[in-house]
Amino acid sequence: MPLQMEAQGGRRDRKQLLDEVRRVANSGRTRDLQWRLDQLTGIERLCSERESEIALALSKDLGRSSVEAWLGDINATKTEARYARKHLKKWMRHKRVSLPLSQLPGRGWVQYDPLGVVLIIGPWNYPLYLNLGPLVAAVAAGNCAVIKPSELAPATSELLARLVPQYVDAEAVRVVEGDGETTQDLLFQGFDHALFTGSTEIGKKIMATAALTLTPVTLELGGKSPVVVAADADIDVAARRIAWVKLLNSGQTCIAPDYVLADKSIVDELVEKIVQNIVQFRSAEEEFALPIVNARQFDRLVQLLTATQGTIVSGGHFNRDSLRIEPTVIVNPPDTDAMMASEIFGPVLPILTIDSISAAVTRINAGPKPLALYLFTTSSQLGRDLIDRIPSGGAVINHVALHCLIPQLPFGGVGASGLGEYHGKWGFEALSHRRAVLSKSTKPDLRLIYPPYTERTIKLLRKLL
Repeated sequence: MPLQMEAQGGRRDRKQLLDEVRRVANSGRTRDLQWRLDQLTGIERLCSERESEIALALSKDLGRSSVEAWLGDINATKTEARYARKHLKKWMRHKRVSLPLSQLPGRGWVQYDPLGVVLIIGPWNYPLYLNLGPLVAAVAAGNCAVIKPSELAPATSELLARLVPQYVDAEAVRVVEGDGETTQDLLFQGFDHALFTGSTEIGKKIMATAALTLTPVTLELGGKSPVVVAADADIDVAARRIAWVKLLNSGQTCIAPDYVLADKSIVDELVEKIVQNIVQFRSAEEEFALPIVNARQFDRLVQLLTATQGTIVSGGHFNRDSLRIEPTVIVNPPDTDAMMASEIFGPVLPILTIDSISAAVTRINAGPKPLALYLFTTSSQLGRDLIDRIPSGGAVINHVALHCLIPQLPFGGVGASGLGEYHGKWGFEALSHRRAVLSKSTKPDLRLIYPPYTERTIKLLRKLL
């Protein structure tokens, strides 16, 4: 009984919170350009002034180094906020449209109105960037927001709850800590939009709950993002870039290279050089093995490692006491291997041999559409051809994952890897209502448009309209 009463009280509190935030949205103050600019400036300041605190929280939650904290969370957030601040005035302008002769005299335009209150449901793997990045889009569009950080990154969740009210409008932007039940309770209240970043399976549950209140959603999900390395690729560059991004955040990145498809003529050389780069990149660290976020994720990854039928050519060791797993390269695991069935989300990289580029296309397209596609080739024509033949949320030629850090490009998935896009102007538009407006004069006021209609007026209307 006490637990039930606590849950009911929590729902009442969350309804009251949403009512309070909605009153702020309805007041109209968030529509003002200066209000929006102030929030974006506040987000930038938070990242700059509290960098050491942010890095410490990320270290506690994920074992992240200060360099990776800056690269993956802090700088990425600042870049997004700065870009929006510099371009916001232009984004907010009304877009005039031409009218057909039958609608003259008059004026038509499209304006971008705030949706109201946006719910941001953040993940644990980049818990600053993937909470504040969506917040940039929300406040740029003039919305209020409720942020629900992941309980699996508790230090960063607490930091956000403490710091966000100090840097942005504390009445318009609220942080709610809690578990999955808290997320569901928030969704039940009914928001004007919900943006979720996380797994495909949880994304389905978010969408189902949001449907009960007709809350539109943006879903940034995952998937098995492949790397195709053609025979003509620069193997040294490909190996460095694949290894670098795979090691970031212990491979716990939604756009990390999940597996590699390498041409049979270069696969042995590629494997050797990826392993060499992994060893070199970890050489200055006290431990070669990488930290995993929690025991559940650790056990899942260890199960994949111990069950594989592929050949482990590097790594493969793990320590449950420290929840660390060595960066592991596995060659040619069979299709029946568990790690080839779902997103790995850890420091484990399968490399498969392909007989031809066409075989790679067929293999990738046989599965769900990935969040990202990575291609290494010195042929610009082949790169463009493969992008056209393989659907994916985003694509990069001769590098890995960097498209996510460019606010001029939309970021999002397709199919099972996501629904909708954001970043930069795309985020501003995703969290705005594109409102059609027609302004007509009162004169002339042609009588023939009004009933009763004669045969003659019907003929005229058919010609005019």
